[in-house]
Amino acid sequence: RATSHNMTWISYPSKNLAFNSPEEIEAFIASQNIISRLMHCYIALFVPMGLIAGICILIIFIKNYLQYKVIENLDLLLLHFTISNIIMIFLSFTVIPRPDYLKATYLTCNVLSFFFNFSYLNSQYVLILVLLILLLKRFPPRTALGKATQRPILCVGFVLLYAFCLSLTAAVLVSTDNYDLETDCQLDPLFAWPEYEIVKFTFGFGIPSFLQILFFAVLFTKAAPDEAPALQQHIRTYPAMYIISITIFICRLFYNVMILFRTTFKLQKSIGTPKNELVMNIAEIVLFCESCASLVFILCFHKPCK
Repeated sequence: RATSHNMTWISYPSKNLAFNSPEEIEAFIASQNIISRLMHCYIALFVPMGLIAGICILIIFIKNYLQYKVIENLDLLLLHFTISNIIMIFLSFTVIPRPDYLKATYLTCNVLSFFFNFSYLNSQYVLILVLLILLLKRFPPRTALGKATQRPILCVGFVLLYAFCLSLTAAVLVSTDNYDLETDCQLDPLFAWPEYEIVKFTFGFGIPSFLQILFFAVLFTKAAPDEAPALQQHIRTYPAMYIISITIFICRLFYNVMILFRTTFKLQKSIGTPKNELVMNIAEIVLFCESCASLVFILCFHKPCK
């Protein structure tokens, strides 16, 4: 096995401290306090808001379907997006032990990571589908692409299959020989091979972000047909989608940059510093806050929910 795939040496900086001065001790205590306070703030404020908003969205969409026996393509995709984010919120309970980490076997940690990546990728690519539908509402299609988006069940099925395959690939890259041993567990496991973070960054952020930027470039630069509504009116009709798109991009950019930094440490055979660990923990909580905020935005700004 390649040297880079032997991750038995890796551990969290906070678990391997040799304090050489009082300043180092103070800095360590300060970083532990920051992550602890952020965790309590997230659990106390964001989790209840996110779960209440998610449950309300589910009730509204189910009630509308039972009443009208039909659900719009956009609403079906948003229903899928909502379920993915609710699962993300439940998985985020793994941050409760911070500034320490969840104790779990390598196998359990890998299973949690699989479901986390599955929900993460689902929400990311369903958002891309939603943006595509909004683009086609402004620029009516004359191609097979338009027909495909008229079959949202098929689109959702494709996203589920794609997310499942990518999550399975990521799970393989968390490979370890010590499945029955206990470890400190994060949803993006520290002991994963460097390829894990590279695959996750590429398919979980790089490609979706490129498609999002392409979408906005077309939306703002391409001349719409005469019968299409004005751009400002189009954005006002679907404000939730645009707010969520920008929020996801900003929060996931921060998170994925930190994931790449962690990869560089692995390749350099370094565990980093407590400060690096603190920023990675902050990025993880910011990612979970984004899941909660997205559900609140749908509830507050999406017309059927309002």
